[in-house]
Amino acid sequence: MRRQDYEVIVVGAGHAGCEAGLAAARMGCHTLVLATNLETVALMACNPSVGGPAKAHLVREIDALGGEMALNTDASALQTRRLNTGKGQAVQALRAQCDKRSYQRRMRLVLERQAGLELRQGMASEILLEEGRVRGVATHTGVEYGAQAVVLATGTYLEGRTITGNHQLVSGPAGQVAARGLSAALARAGIRWRRFKTGTSPRIDGSTVDYARMVEQPGDVEPEAFSFLTRPRRRHQLSCWLTYTTARSHELIRQNLYRAPLYTGKIVGVGPRYCPSIEDKVVRFAEKGRHQIFLEPEGRDTREMYVAGLSTSLPEEVQWEVLRSIPGLERAEIMRPGYAIEYDCLDPLQLLASLEVRGIRGLFSAGQVNGTSGYEEAAGQGLLAGINAALRVRRRAPLVLTRDRAYLGVLVDDLVTKGAEEPYRLLTARAEYRLLLREGNADLRLTELGREVGLVDDARYAAFLERREAIRRERERLEHTIVPVSEGVNEVLGRGGAAPLSAPPSAATLLRRPQVGYRDLVEMGAGVRGLGLSVEREVEAAVKYAGYIARQEGQVARMLRLEGMKIPGDVDYSAIRALSREAREKLAAARPENLGQAMRMSGVSPADLSVLAVYLEARRRGGGRDV
Repeated sequence: MRRQDYEVIVVGAGHAGCEAGLAAARMGCHTLVLATNLETVALMACNPSVGGPAKAHLVREIDALGGEMALNTDASALQTRRLNTGKGQAVQALRAQCDKRSYQRRMRLVLERQAGLELRQGMASEILLEEGRVRGVATHTGVEYGAQAVVLATGTYLEGRTITGNHQLVSGPAGQVAARGLSAALARAGIRWRRFKTGTSPRIDGSTVDYARMVEQPGDVEPEAFSFLTRPRRRHQLSCWLTYTTARSHELIRQNLYRAPLYTGKIVGVGPRYCPSIEDKVVRFAEKGRHQIFLEPEGRDTREMYVAGLSTSLPEEVQWEVLRSIPGLERAEIMRPGYAIEYDCLDPLQLLASLEVRGIRGLFSAGQVNGTSGYEEAAGQGLLAGINAALRVRRRAPLVLTRDRAYLGVLVDDLVTKGAEEPYRLLTARAEYRLLLREGNADLRLTELGREVGLVDDARYAAFLERREAIRRERERLEHTIVPVSEGVNEVLGRGGAAPLSAPPSAATLLRRPQVGYRDLVEMGAGVRGLGLSVEREVEAAVKYAGYIARQEGQVARMLRLEGMKIPGDVDYSAIRALSREAREKLAAARPENLGQAMRMSGVSPADLSVLAVYLEARRRGGGRDV
């Protein structure tokens, strides 16, 4: 049965699908978002938190471009904390615990109220293709919807299988219906799939916890917001709680490894390196006597607590025993057991930097179906895929973020040049220009781009201009403000362990000292009260790290020269005999779009890069012909 035609269809309504659908609709495309179950829109199937190292940077970037995740997190936050405050700002990160039901309700409401967007329940069983381009989507009930562009945002639902002990169930996360048939249909169109695995922890009844035996983790006294539009406000925050596994916990796990699906062969999918199950941690890190366990509230109106750090697929009775071997959880009752989930995901080497699938015009892919893990990574990809699907419909050039411009650029570039041999998680260590990619300057880096593509409205743009001007003005003022040598100033410096002044410096020079922060300048009378934590933090970072930032900008300039050397899509790498065999194979599989991407691929040596550069120059001089 043929229904109506749309310009963009988004398959899936998780964190990637929501951002993709909103982006396409806000850019003026008639958009359909298909959810397998309308009750699970924006479901937090794992822990109820947003942010953390690198992930917080993504959330700020999504917000700067005009996405929704930051606003939704601020509206549903139970607690916010800044992590890594003892380290530099490049690796500091905001983290929020969310009321997961509130998060879902608000996001669904935003989708329903968005002009040009229709939200419907339906399971896609086939992507309709014709002569190498998308024509629409067919559902399992036989309904067809036409479209000029389709975004796959299927998460962990494709051929999903959940496992707890010997119990296996064909399902998506949290007992939802698995999506059947779609990956097989796309395989017939040439898509390469692989099998990944992730997992989740048990949820327990908070009323059965002895909190006196745990360490309280309260929210920040001065809570921050993720969105540049949200005004930080004080409100009642719920605490998280820290405890540890014990020798008894580890003994129980080792005694039951013969029942652990991860070790019995029942799980065949590749699991995440950076978020291993508790049984994997006990085996791989046998020398560690304990592992951190965090209790995270799932909402204001529920006693359910997420046991972070205890991801497991052990039998439920073993989970119960392990829980009760942990201080504070001796009487804990499980409300939902932990489980592992296997699912199909596509090889991201098949994607262009726009997240469009190579060889299928108009088909985009975003989120965990691309082999990533995490809500934030999914949402960021969803936003970019939605933007580029809309740009494809409007016959405009795609938006591609470079590694020096955004963590989103690092994420996508890693996927399309290196692939994903295991569930990919973004880390600050993956960003070579992380001093340029601070959390606090995401709007300065990206809001103009969001404005250009049509996602940043007048109100957001006005707020951005005001903040940018406040930062510029304050930086300039600090350069011209002289701090006198005085007993009060030296007292402030002494408290922080800084040497006293012998001559009056500028406030900017003083701020460059490692021991001096912007709040110290305020106390000395050289800073401005009421500037706002967000502006203070960015001014401090920009001034304190100015020399290092300039050095990284020089590195970026050199990298951009390589990015400017485009590689034609029809290059026959097998004919370039001076390349190593491994480089020929890797380059032919990944098809990098420029020399910069080729440089970052594993298996491509500096010598291979030189050969490729010579080849490209010779081809250019030969008028585009192979030489």
